[in-house]
Amino acid sequence: MLRIDLTDLKNDIDAHFAWSPDMNTLTLPVWSRYYKLTKPKVVYLIVFTAMVGMLLAVDGAVPLDIFVFGLLGIGLAAASGAAINHVVDEHIDQIMERTRNRPVASGELSQKAALIFALSIGAIGIMMLVFFVNLLTAILTFISLVGYALIYTMYLKRATPQNIVLGGAAGAAPPLLGWTAVTGHVETEALLLFLIIFIWTPPHFWALAIRRREEYAKADIPMLPVTHGVEFTKIQILLYTILLFVVALMPFVIHMSGLIYLAGAISLGLGFLYYAIKLYRDKDPNVMAMKTFSYSIFYLSLLFAFLLVDHYARIFIRGYLL
Repeated sequence: MLRIDLTDLKNDIDAHFAWSPDMNTLTLPVWSRYYKLTKPKVVYLIVFTAMVGMLLAVDGAVPLDIFVFGLLGIGLAAASGAAINHVVDEHIDQIMERTRNRPVASGELSQKAALIFALSIGAIGIMMLVFFVNLLTAILTFISLVGYALIYTMYLKRATPQNIVLGGAAGAAPPLLGWTAVTGHVETEALLLFLIIFIWTPPHFWALAIRRREEYAKADIPMLPVTHGVEFTKIQILLYTILLFVVALMPFVIHMSGLIYLAGAISLGLGFLYYAIKLYRDKDPNVMAMKTFSYSIFYLSLLFAFLLVDHYARIFIRGYLL
């Protein structure tokens, strides 16, 4: 019977894809480090919300060139901001357990290499938007990139416990950018999508900050649980979650969305409130903080999925059933 030694197989694979001085090429492990540099999971969520913004902006199909180059441009700009964050926060990342294995912090990539990569993909992304989408989207995307990579990462993060609130505008921009990519201008509905993510960001991130408060304190980062304590932060999470529940109903109120979205927004909002209340009451908040953090990601992803499903369900009903 044929037997395979998995250890030998792994060694063979590693040897096959390792850097070879005799081959003047970049190999898979090197590119995987650059891939990690972009915070891909975060970028995927950004691109998804931008795509939803695009699709909600029109009743018909989004032009293929706008769809492709718009999402590529927004995605590359977001990846650029993430990579710059790795460079600027190298010292902080080395201190924190959650981030010490990042490519720059661990020494897998140099700051120079990471910065060149970040600026390159950022420039490519913005140029895509300028030449293939529209100038407004390019400008707003550039402002978002500067807001996250420079204003938030280099100043706000280190200056105030309201860092994530003030810096949240950059992270809330993607659906607005997707909308303007298709329409060429800013509308009320796009601003509402922006507002939903803006209000979602503090309870999302503060839940993680509660769990990582000792690491933030060690790195001298004034996150709210560090400066004002866990109990105060839990109250803020609950208040922002209540506000988010109300704001998330606004697409239905202004007739942007229908009953499918309303049912989804209420169900997801009640779920978020459940976790926020459990976190508020928990005397040992670490476990519930991470559960709240995980649910918040699930919440936003599914909320925007409900927006999309509702949008096309209403188009189908108007076009084929009425």
